Amino acid sequence: MSKQAKRQVFLAAYYAGVNESVLWEDSEPGAQIDFDSLKHVVQTAERGRFDYFFLAEGLALRQRGDRFFEHDIAGRPDTLPILAALSAVTEHIGLVGTLNTTFNEPYELARQLASLDHLSGGRAGWNVVTSFDAYTGANFRRGGYLDRDLRYRRAEEFVHAVKELWDSWPEDAILADKDSGEFLATDAAGEFARSTDQFDISGRFTVPRSPQGRPVIVQAGISGDGRNFAAANADVIFSPFHANPEAQEFFRDVKQRVEGFGRHRDSLKILPGSEFVLGDTEAEAQELARETLDRIYTPTTALVRLEQVWNRDLSNYDPDGPLPDLEPVLDGPNHIQGRTFYIDRQGTIDQLRALSESRGLNLRETAREFFGRIDYVGTPEQVADQIIDFVDGEGADGLVLGPRVTPHGLDEFVDRVVPILQERGALRTEYEGSTLRDNLGLPVPERGEQAPAFFA
Repeated sequence: MSKQAKRQVFLAAYYAGVNESVLWEDSEPGAQIDFDSLKHVVQTAERGRFDYFFLAEGLALRQRGDRFFEHDIAGRPDTLPILAALSAVTEHIGLVGTLNTTFNEPYELARQLASLDHLSGGRAGWNVVTSFDAYTGANFRRGGYLDRDLRYRRAEEFVHAVKELWDSWPEDAILADKDSGEFLATDAAGEFARSTDQFDISGRFTVPRSPQGRPVIVQAGISGDGRNFAAANADVIFSPFHANPEAQEFFRDVKQRVEGFGRHRDSLKILPGSEFVLGDTEAEAQELARETLDRIYTPTTALVRLEQVWNRDLSNYDPDGPLPDLEPVLDGPNHIQGRTFYIDRQGTIDQLRALSESRGLNLRETAREFFGRIDYVGTPEQVADQIIDFVDGEGADGLVLGPRVTPHGLDEFVDRVVPILQERGALRTEYEGSTLRDNLGLPVPERGEQAPAFFA
């Protein structure tokens, strides 16, 4: 008899966009800006009873030295119009967009997200991020870049301001005139005023409170301060910890912090990004996984990944030769512009060299083995078991799946793994509610409910 799940698995679909982790040669040209591709992914996820569709943000074309990334030339469209369009071709699945707090303003973004929440019937979500470099900031305004402490302070004040705007319409803000039958806004409708180090704003917010109270807040809080901020403010954490025991340690730590802020531990869901490869047998799946990583880590991709570590132009190095014998550039501008990179360069190089030497790997093979990963490999039954074990073992509350092929990479998971998860009680067979908060089992926030400040 198949093992039954102890906990529900929450699932999100990540639209991979323009990066070297996608097998673009297997997809239609221009998939990043092709609405049919986006529609296929979100409708496939909804058919699989996923909780939400997750769209990243690209505010600048990335550069490698003085050259643009080839994949970026496919285009990096704006997040909100895409989600608004997708709301019209879906009924239940949540729609979560990545939106930056450094280059937006609270009133504008709060209005856009509240409008999306109304248009979608309460299915909007916001993945809160900050800027990470002056290169991206140059697209917006002179001096657009902020130091780390200041941008996190701005992000915190930004989130608090947006929540205040979302709550600015009281329950009795709209009244019906008994004589005419017309609806009238009371004097209290949308009134707000907020003065902080970052914002001095006041006026009337134009959008009534949304069907789910507030759009769902997603964040990636990893540092101590980030974990506290997420534990106090967020509804979902997009986690980088996709394997135990690190995932279990992160899960325990964050859930304890959530309870420390007086919230129920289940009021914050933890979903790491994950990938899968399926086969009719375990051996076939393992071989497909090896082939997939080999195709992804082309000579160019391997060099790009290592250039991020060395912070140098490595184009003269042979991908089939040894690792560079150079030391990294620790100071100065980034060779790869427009991309986040937060690792210990020298420590990573030491690990790469140790891996290469111990296994006799060349440059390309080393990059593939070190950076390449596929979390769930096996038959549909094996992958379902692995996911259930991971969630039941409190490694996470669920997964954000990012298929390697756009737009059809999710189909196989929905067709072959989802039915097994449903049979074992890990995944809903039908949507129980109508909003994203319903999907995730999250409470509707009280009006005026705010978390304590950390970065002020």
